Amino acid sequence: MPSGEKNPTAIIVMGVSGSGKTSVAEALAAELDLHFIEGDALHPASNVEKMSKGIPLTDEDRMPWLDLIGAEIAAALKRGEGIVVSCSALKIIYRDRLRREAGGPLYFVYLEGSKALLASRMGARKGHFMPPSLLESQLKTLEVPTGEPGVVTVDIDDTVGNIAAAAARALASLRRAPD
Repeated sequence: MPSGEKNPTAIIVMGVSGSGKTSVAEALAAELDLHFIEGDALHPASNVEKMSKGIPLTDEDRMPWLDLIGAEIAAALKRGEGIVVSCSALKIIYRDRLRREAGGPLYFVYLEGSKALLASRMGARKGHFMPPSLLESQLKTLEVPTGEPGVVTVDIDDTVGNIAAAAARALASLRRAPD
């Protein structure tokens, strides 16, 4: 699935805060030789400010951000380049919007973990704008993507390298599966 292939791959590594989206997405991109984009870096300053204050984002806050991510994916695919993006993509309407905006095949790696593990990871982070207090709102917002097309689920109770390897294997199996 390296960049410049005939059918470039676009992957979103998704899940709630603390699931390891950035670390896993970076490792997966390296393993698959694809470009990586940190989705949080595309948030408007107003979104970062709200989250920093412990205020959950609304659907209206998220839509322009999702459109930016979709545009980045579409541009990469148009250039014939594969891409991995970290993005929470908590609701089906967000994932459907990303699918539409991407303008090509889009895969999702859903990082699944227990609330206790997620809370522990969030509590251990330093310097992140998302406070642990927002985990509960993210879990309430999450619509688990089970059964959606192009989605693989990977358990996060492992090392980043093992999680990324499991995601790569699951994606390869998914891509080989007949339609």
